[in-house]
Amino acid sequence: MRAGKLALLCIISLFLAVANASAQSGQVMVWPPTGSPVLRFTFGKFKEVSNSGSRHNYTTEVTAENLWGKKISNATFTPYAYDKSKDRVGDAWVTVNDMDPGAVIKFQTFISASGNIVSLNLVPKSLPHELQSLLPSDPQPPTPPKPISMTVNSVPQGADVQLDGVPVGTTPKIIQVTPGKHALTFSMEGFNTGTFPLETTPENVSGGSVSYELGTSLHDTIELRDGSVLIGDVESMSPVDIIVRIAGANQRIARNKVKRILLVKREEPQ
Repeated sequence: MRAGKLALLCIISLFLAVANASAQSGQVMVWPPTGSPVLRFTFGKFKEVSNSGSRHNYTTEVTAENLWGKKISNATFTPYAYDKSKDRVGDAWVTVNDMDPGAVIKFQTFISASGNIVSLNLVPKSLPHELQSLLPSDPQPPTPPKPISMTVNSVPQGADVQLDGVPVGTTPKIIQVTPGKHALTFSMEGFNTGTFPLETTPENVSGGSVSYELGTSLHDTIELRDGSVLIGDVESMSPVDIIVRIAGANQRIARNKVKRILLVKREEPQ
């Protein structure tokens, strides 16, 4: 029984080693995927050159071969990268120019991904006239990219945020955004509502951040040492405490709890 378990562990270890070696050694891709092949791309081992959080930047050696009987003037392809769940995590681009029949060229390309690269899918982006007829009549679109994580903040913090009219939370907030044009709406008591136009593309898989400064406050701003912010009208201040009128009621706050006070100009009484 022990020998059987040992043999099973050896088989599992060998399987994992082969799978890992396959993922690291890249892959060979032929275009078009059906019919007579025209171009063959061989992607070498992906070598990580830098990373930032979940973002990884790789470099790989690419070998391109013209398998066609004619010269290829110019062609550009996008290799989309997928993880083990078949989610798209990154992309790159490769271009070949003036390739005679049977020509072989080697070059280096970079790819940035938000996960581990397990497989690639080659999609033509720009083809010369002589290759247009080789496109499939009903090409399958690439898998939609994953939503992009983006940090949304405001000055001051604590503003309510809406993405395309749908509430998503209070700043600071990490939201999920799909590629395209969007509108972020910020609102906070005592401030005018503001809108920030946002546009993302599938290439923005690394996300980013947006910080929106609200307009001029209609009331005084009291920032406490615990990070909270109060919006109201400061009625009086002393070395011991301050009195703030919030929502029609006076509140007494110990002075040692106050970090900063921003007063607005008020009209003089008639």
